[in-house]
Formats: sequence, C-alpha cells, structure tokens
Amino acid sequence: MAWADLRAFLGDLEKHGELRRIKAPVDPRLEVTEIVQRVVRAGGPALLFENPVGSDLPLAINVFGTEKRMARALGVEKLDDLGARLADMLRPELPHGFSGMRDALGKAARLTNMPPKKVRTAPCQDVVYKGDEVDLFRLPGILSWPDDGGAFLNLGLTHTRHPETGARNLGMYRLQRHDARTVGMHWQIHKDSNAHHAVAERRGERLPVAIAFGCDPVVTYAASAPLPADIDEYLFAGFLRSERVELVDCLTVPLQVPANAQIVLEGWLEPGERLPEGPFGDHTGFYTPVEPFPALHVNVMTMQRDPIYQTIVVGRPPQEDGPMGKATERIFLPLIRMLIPEIVDYDLPEAGVFHNCAIVSIDKRYPKQAQKVMHAVWGAGQLSSCKLVIVVDADCDVHDYSEVAWRAFGNVDYAHDLVTTIGLVDHLDHSSYEQFYGGKAGIDATRKLATEGYRRAGGWPDECVMDEATRTLVTSRWKEYGLS
Repeated sequence: MAWADLRAFLGDLEKHGELRRIKAPVDPRLEVTEIVQRVVRAGGPALLFENPVGSDLPLAINVFGTEKRMARALGVEKLDDLGARLADMLRPELPHGFSGMRDALGKAARLTNMPPKKVRTAPCQDVVYKGDEVDLFRLPGILSWPDDGGAFLNLGLTHTRHPETGARNLGMYRLQRHDARTVGMHWQIHKDSNAHHAVAERRGERLPVAIAFGCDPVVTYAASAPLPADIDEYLFAGFLRSERVELVDCLTVPLQVPANAQIVLEGWLEPGERLPEGPFGDHTGFYTPVEPFPALHVNVMTMQRDPIYQTIVVGRPPQEDGPMGKATERIFLPLIRMLIPEIVDYDLPEAGVFHNCAIVSIDKRYPKQAQKVMHAVWGAGQLSSCKLVIVVDADCDVHDYSEVAWRAFGNVDYAHDLVTTIGLVDHLDHSSYEQFYGGKAGIDATRKLATEGYRRAGGWPDECVMDEATRTLVTSRWKEYGLS
C-alpha cells in the first residue's frame, strides 16, 4: 500500500506498537543521539520527541530503523518482494497467446502509475514564511556528535534541475545549518546535483534549490536510491508505490516538491560562493573534515499546519540508515544481474557502510570468471566505490557471514586468488591516502578449476557433507534422543 504522507505512516506504526512518543523535554544537542543509539542497538521502535528543546516542532527519528519497518514503509512484507516486482517489470520476453498479451498489457498499465502528477494546491504550503520571517532555528536540527561543526538538518530531500537539459534530480545530502537562513550543501563530487551546480556556475547563473522534509516514506527512500542520472526518482517512487506521486510548484523557484511534505525550504545558490562545512560524524563512524561547500540562501520556508520534522542520526553502524541500505541491496539485485548475469546474489555488509565491501555469489562456468566479476562490480554505478569484493560459489549463502568467512579463509591462495587495483573510492573514505581514489582488493573464494592452474592430484576436494539418508533418519528419531 502507498502511505498518503509521513503522518499516516507514523500513525500506522503507533497502531502496531512500532512507535514510542517521548513527552519529556529532550535536547537535540547530543541527547537525542544517545537515546537513538541505544534504541537502534536494541532493535527498538520509531521515536517521536514531542518536546525537543528549543523548537515547537515534534521530531520523528528511527522511522526506518529495522528491516521490518523499512519493508512496511515501502508497502511490502519483505524487501525482496520489491526486487521481484522490478525483475518482473524488466523481464524482456515477448508475449505468447492471450494470457501473455494480458500480462504484457498489465505491465503497460502499471507504467501509467509511475510518472508524478502536478497539483495546484498542497498541504506543504498551508503556512508560508518569507524573507526575514524564515527561521531555520525553528527546526530541531540535530547536533549528533560532540565535535560536529554545528547542527545538521539530515534527511532533507534536495531538488535541483540541470540548467541546460532541465533534467530533475532528487538527492539526499547532509545540510549544515549555518544561520537562520543559510544551509551548507554537502553534495559530493560524484553526485548529480553537484553536476547541476557545476553547469550553473560555468554559465555564471544562480542554481535554484528546494529541500523537502518529512515526505511520505517511499519518496524519502527514493531520494537515497542509487539511480542512473537519466532515471527520475519520482518515476521510481511511483513504481514502488504503485501510485503516482503528487507534486506542487514551489512559490519562488522553478522546481516542484511533494505536495504532502511536512516542511519545504526554497532558495538559490550564488555562483562561486562556498562556506566551510563540517566536521561531521558520518556513517563511516569517523568525523569528516572541514571542506568548502556551496551555501543555500533560503528565502521561503513553507510547511503544513502542525508539521512533524523528520531526521536521522548517522555514525558507526548499526544505525537507522542500515535498513535503508539493505532495501537498496534487495531492490536493485535484478538490475545488478542484468549488468552481470552470472551473479546469483550479493550482500553489502552494514559494517562496511554498504560501499566498503561486496560479497557476491556467482554461477561459475569458466576460468577466472570470479576476477571478471570483480572488475564488472567496480564498473557498475555506485558499486564502483566498493573497496573489497569477495566472490563465492552459488551454493554459498552470501548473507551468512560465517559461511562466507569459511570460504574466504579456506579457499584462497593469495599468490593466485587476490586481485589488487586502484580506483574510485567514496568521498567520505578516510583511509585512502589520496581523496577520491585508493586501493581496492578482490578475493576469489570460489572452487578452483584445473584450467585456472589448480594442478593438484584429484582436483578441488569435495566438502564433507552428511548423506541425506542419515539426515532423514536422525530427523525422524530426534524426539527419541531426548534432545528436543
């Protein structure tokens, strides 16, 4: 099902015991973070702080903090259901017979649900503040970690357009609150909004920007999804929701935002202007340093009546962004398999903050296929920033880290099965000796073939596995043994 807005989803979570209201005054400076850390690690509920110190707006956080809630946010029982839907949509077979034509027409009908639709009026513009009325300190921005450079307005959905093509981008970037009307835009060198800004600066033009907070959960997730630049995030959100997203024109910038957003900021980036941004305790678990980034001058703030401000804390895993990353992993498996057909499954460990390590299982058929897959992964969209690729055979469960470790520790001759190279790394990576690029490694933990140079007598050994007859016998007699 598609949630009408954030409030509807929070109401459903509360109905099912998945949201806790906190009425006591709580300080967004550090105190919220410490509470959230303990709740996340306990697998606890979403939180609604009704009286954040210094603000009259309630603060919602840990909304996506478990895989169960993340799936519920996207309207499915489990995250793999969306991957299956995407695989079905991408399946290229020609229709056969009446039933095939009916299925093909059904797919075409689903496509009409995808594009966003424009509305003339919207709840997100019920209350309007202009010019000097704008006060970003009304928003309970989080100071997450002691050495952060200030409060950050995280989980804002940033809207830009390419100045020449008009292509829209929806992204999710951290936003440092510099003062009552200015926020820092931490969009990294590889991001599409950064490219839009670069074109505007080359043309000597201001870039219009709109930032929406507290959108419906599918739209919020879509802003974080690693889509190609030519795929509209609102088209993708429509696919996930099976229902078109309603957008409304902004009041002062030539952009559109979700009609049911809780809060919207509108403003402009002046060409060439930068302000120091950071430090910031990021999802790597380390502080990122102070760097110059564009600064958005906010000239309008609109909101619903009685809005809810939604945000997120990031830091050393586990955090609320973990289930969001897991959703991306499961939803995009069909696309990865289109690019690299021999892949059976993959896992992006949360401890590797989803770009430091990829575990990939393959249906191995020829020599050095694992090495081919490693290089394909390093060339596949945002997986290109992955630092470690571990390749295992198809019968290995990539989500069982104990089994993966057993293969990686025992199946590898590092003189032959280790690949090292240099390539792109994430902007936030602190371990690379140079920013933006560094060392990468691939581990071939598959069974080795004679054609790969494995010449030992008898070939690769068989695993010692119990025979099925004995397994069946023991299962049938288990209660007899008194071990139940």
